[in-house]
Amino acid sequence: MSALNIKKGTTKHSAYALRDPNAQAAERHTLAVVVDNEAGVLARVIGLFSGRGYNIESLTVAEIDHTGHRSRITIVTNGTPFVIDQIRAQLHRLIPVHEVHDLTVEGLAVERELALLKVAGTGEKRVEALRIAEIFRAGVVDSTLTNFTFELTGAPEKIDAFAELMRPLGLHEIARTGVAALSRG
Repeated sequence: MSALNIKKGTTKHSAYALRDPNAQAAERHTLAVVVDNEAGVLARVIGLFSGRGYNIESLTVAEIDHTGHRSRITIVTNGTPFVIDQIRAQLHRLIPVHEVHDLTVEGLAVERELALLKVAGTGEKRVEALRIAEIFRAGVVDSTLTNFTFELTGAPEKIDAFAELMRPLGLHEIARTGVAALSRG
């Protein structure tokens, strides 16, 4: 029986539920890209993503070889396996790109992020913020009579969880570095 059958009492499915049964779900991937450390390279890599409508969840860049003038760009993105394959292939074609690694596919990887969180609070909220920070192993890097600034490193999910617990206690501001990742072993 067709999902679009309009006879009274015969419709078993909503037309909104019709989907391609072969469609693949989007997956989160962490890509490590080694590039020449020169002006305009980051713009070219980012242009590849924006020009095709690909989203970047996290982006970090740092020089990794001073003598060879190479930098590592770590990008966290989402896409179907087909889209991720396209992204990798297009990154390989860029002239200043030397290596492209999909850390998600290549095996286990260590991912860490640094965050600074400013939490305003007094009295019991201040005490509770310090108690939660101790559980998460967040360090106090600045303190006034009305604010704390916490430093926290860990997986992005850990930082998200800490921020959610700090919100009702007076989370005022947050700065995150983005994911840095290396394959294990």
